[in-house]
Amino acid sequence: MMFRNPKRLFFIIMVIWFLVNLIQASFTEILSDEAYYGLYGKHLAWGYFDHPPMVALLTRLSSIFFEGNLGIRFMTVVLQIFTLLITWKIIDEKYPDSQKILSFFIIAGSIFMFSIYGFITTPDVALLFFTSLFLFSYKKFLISQSWGNVISLAVSMAGLIYSKYHGALVIGLVVISNLKLLRSYKFWISGIVALVLLSPHILWQVTNDYPSLKYHLADRSEGFKWRYLFEYIPNQLAVFNPFVLIAAGYTMVKVKPEDLYTRSLYFLIAGFICFFGLTSFRGHVEPHWTISCSIPIIILLYNNSSINNRLSVFLRKAILLTFFLLIIARILFMTDNPLVRALGLRGREVKYRFIEEVAGDKPVVFLGSFQGPSLYWFYTGKESTSLSSLFLRRTQFDIWQIEKKFNNRQVFIYGNIDRWSRIYNSGDIKFSGFEADSLQTINRIGVELPLSQKVLHPGDSLNLTVILTNPYPYAIDFNHKRFPVTLSLVIIKGKEISMSPVILNEQIGIMGSGKKIERNVRTIVPELPEGTYSFGICLSTILGTTANGSFKPVKLVAR
Repeated sequence: MMFRNPKRLFFIIMVIWFLVNLIQASFTEILSDEAYYGLYGKHLAWGYFDHPPMVALLTRLSSIFFEGNLGIRFMTVVLQIFTLLITWKIIDEKYPDSQKILSFFIIAGSIFMFSIYGFITTPDVALLFFTSLFLFSYKKFLISQSWGNVISLAVSMAGLIYSKYHGALVIGLVVISNLKLLRSYKFWISGIVALVLLSPHILWQVTNDYPSLKYHLADRSEGFKWRYLFEYIPNQLAVFNPFVLIAAGYTMVKVKPEDLYTRSLYFLIAGFICFFGLTSFRGHVEPHWTISCSIPIIILLYNNSSINNRLSVFLRKAILLTFFLLIIARILFMTDNPLVRALGLRGREVKYRFIEEVAGDKPVVFLGSFQGPSLYWFYTGKESTSLSSLFLRRTQFDIWQIEKKFNNRQVFIYGNIDRWSRIYNSGDIKFSGFEADSLQTINRIGVELPLSQKVLHPGDSLNLTVILTNPYPYAIDFNHKRFPVTLSLVIIKGKEISMSPVILNEQIGIMGSGKKIERNVRTIVPELPEGTYSFGICLSTILGTTANGSFKPVKLVAR
């Protein structure tokens, strides 16, 4: 029988794995984040607001070979095959038999998110590949510090960071597991080479004022909430499969690592789970942020199931069952059924085709949503953009600034704007929006507030000097017939935002391209509890209030 040939069996399963993921990628509806990354690929750069550039390269390469779903997902399907192959090389099974090969694929296939990242495109797809490459390179480096292994280690470290910033944690935990690496000059050389490879991305961050670092380290901090803490472990069970995570935990408790390499696997698994468990004290932790653990978990469970009969039996019974349940779930994802629609995984194309029908040939402007314009582009191929606001996070669209192309053009505004929007219906689809014959946006207007006061009292009258700069290649009309511009005092503390109107001593009218003007404004400090706040001046139109300048720290003290 052909299954008596382990190499042939391994090859057959890899081909089946590839074809199954290819079919799944073709028929499972594109997610909004994937459409966003597809736009990344259309605008290749060394960095993006949300992520490093590797995911953009994957979608660009995919689009060379295919259109539609596979135009975003094809390289994802290919990359997981290489991830599995490298992971198998790490295991380095000397005498594999059919049972061992089946165990390897069952373990890998039963890790929920690892399985999903075989056909869904996210930055984690490349992160998993470079995690496996890094662990492979590290294992070779421990055996021989040859220059080939030094370069391999450097490339894999750079690849980790280019994939996702969580890759730094992979590198850091391995170093902590073996501090003697810091005594090796060749390891330092590999790190220096990695930094050289990363220099274009570092330069991009500097040039764009570190948007990714500010977003991930500051903007995503939401403060402590009990639900963030209590949801963390259930989410991890969902990511890895409860039986897989229990088996990995049991193995780590019962079996002491015998060498530095196995020790690194323990540090990666425990380190990722603990690190993101701690970060749940400062905000929501996305379940998949720990997905890099998948590679060390696969290696650890495979190696120990080969020598531990109880673990092997557990894998065959409990984990094999979830493996088949996951296959059933994946089949359901490709079909149009009530459950999939309830999860929001179907019906997008119909919605965005209807928006296109309403908008016609006019560009569509979405408010505070990177998903909307990304999906609109994917399904219609037509121009679209998103406008952020003070109350909604910035996105890559703030870097692209596509709205400049739409200035003074007819557009369709997607969103519920008082007095202007109307409701459009088609079957189960309903949305609000309106047509505007001449778009004007103010997101890029600069506002400086040279505030000298460090302590203020509620009820104080303020006379302030405000400096506005127009960087647009066209004039801004503050008395625009549809999008007039007003100024407001904005006071922020944590996630709480208060606004007070200001009175200009002189109206602005039309502000020419490249012009800088100065105005005096009067306002009243609102009644707020004592504490330290951030004060700033922001601009507003009917499309929302924009974050136009830096904020000054001010302490409010009751009289």
